[in-house]
Amino acid sequence: MKTRQIGALETSCLGIGAMSFADFYGATTEENSQAILDLAHELGVRHIDTSNVYGMGRSERAIGAWLRANPGAREGLHIATKAGITRDAEGNRRFDNSLAHMEAELDASLERLGIDCVDLFYVHRYQAEIPAEEVAGTMGRLVEKGKCRSIGFSEIAPSTLRLAHAEHPVAAVQAEYSLATRLPEMGMVQACAELGVALVAFSPVGRSLLTDHPIDRERIAGNPFLASNPRMMEPNYTRNLEIVAGFRALAAEMGLSAAGLAIAWALHRGDHVLPIPGTRSVSHFRELVQGAEASPTAEDMGRIEAVLPVGWCHGDRYSRTQWIGPENYS
Repeated sequence: MKTRQIGALETSCLGIGAMSFADFYGATTEENSQAILDLAHELGVRHIDTSNVYGMGRSERAIGAWLRANPGAREGLHIATKAGITRDAEGNRRFDNSLAHMEAELDASLERLGIDCVDLFYVHRYQAEIPAEEVAGTMGRLVEKGKCRSIGFSEIAPSTLRLAHAEHPVAAVQAEYSLATRLPEMGMVQACAELGVALVAFSPVGRSLLTDHPIDRERIAGNPFLASNPRMMEPNYTRNLEIVAGFRALAAEMGLSAAGLAIAWALHRGDHVLPIPGTRSVSHFRELVQGAEASPTAEDMGRIEAVLPVGWCHGDRYSRTQWIGPENYS
């Protein structure tokens, strides 16, 4: 398994996006999540990316149970979690980047995981009312206390990254990045490379669009997030499926699954890019790892770009409600 640098630590070039351990894309079990962790460990995948809000702690508890069942497995793993998304007294979603909130949530995450320190702790959503420098300083205090080894931010703009990084080193920025979502190329890919920050790419297979078996309409209808996501709504969904058929054919010609080729493409975008696909399937996870082992040539990359050029995808990546929180810098 090739490696990537996150702050001062080295880890695998491919990670696990553990939101899938919490029923987000469909029902799963703790046993199924642990089977994926078993295979990941066997194949050398060392980065695990979770959050306090994935299943309201369910994802972290599944990882913690696996760690307890596998004494010694913690060594060599790179574990990341996030906090900053919460709700007010009326149940409305809001963001809280205060030290009191972030530390309390990190303490609860550490307890669920059964460890005393995470390798990376992200601000899941940046609270724009607070200067980025102040939030970075808050996170730095948690590093000083030994509760996390490095800090990160999720879904921020390059300008916010620069402000935060000037106050305290930022090890990673998490952003949606794939052949379907190229926004990070408008400054974030470049800023991360310049500053020595890892770009942790979530949804690198386009919420299943860039796979051989995209989520079907029935499952979309039963998933509140996907049912209201513009790319998964008609007529956009049908149009997108028609376009990615050419990508699936190209992947087969190259001897890879579509998901594997999507991972290979993402890794080829820079030595600082680390994709974190999520899955509930052991067989699908093997496909993702095969993509991490592939070495596409410049000609291969050109052929991929020819079938899925920038801007090919119909529909915004988020609905108006889903856009609340992420910084859109296009």
